Amino acid sequence: MSRIATFTTSMGTFKAELYAEKMPITVGNFIDLANGGFYDGVHFHRVIPNFMNQFGCPYARESASPKAGTGGPPANSTFASCTGEMYTRTTDGGIPDEVGEPQMRITNAEGTLSMANTGSPETGGSQFFINVRDNTFLDWFDTSTESAHPVFGKIVDNYTLVQQISRAPTRNDNPVAPIKMLSVRVDY
Repeated sequence: MSRIATFTTSMGTFKAELYAEKMPITVGNFIDLANGGFYDGVHFHRVIPNFMNQFGCPYARESASPKAGTGGPPANSTFASCTGEMYTRTTDGGIPDEVGEPQMRITNAEGTLSMANTGSPETGGSQFFINVRDNTFLDWFDTSTESAHPVFGKIVDNYTLVQQISRAPTRNDNPVAPIKMLSVRVDY
């Protein structure tokens, strides 16, 4: 069953197909946060042309917060995966890493959504990035680096807007003119 996420930003709207069958834990976590309003009012806090746009830190409700990029979902909160199995986030808001299985072997290609993390296990939570170029070195199955970022969706409508966001003028990778997420909702 295809699930579509609609991202309404201060610059316009784009949509992404979520890989619910291949990445049921990551997508279930994302749906829980999106449809619960977690992302509403959060700004893009890291935008790098020809690389990616990062989003999802609750501290980025304040567009220039020095803590942007360090937050996640509520500690020990629960959510349902797309298979209906219940999960509890860690004390830091992290979720289980969906890596290691053949169906999860999805590359960080241009236009894909990928879970951000610190590099340590179970540190992905609410932050994700949208690749604006092929970033295969971020694949969990690419042994050239220690990066392990599981892909859980792909932009299917208005990728041009995503590219425009990536080219916004920045200061320390933070957009000078704040780019706000008004809402993210997932349809079934």
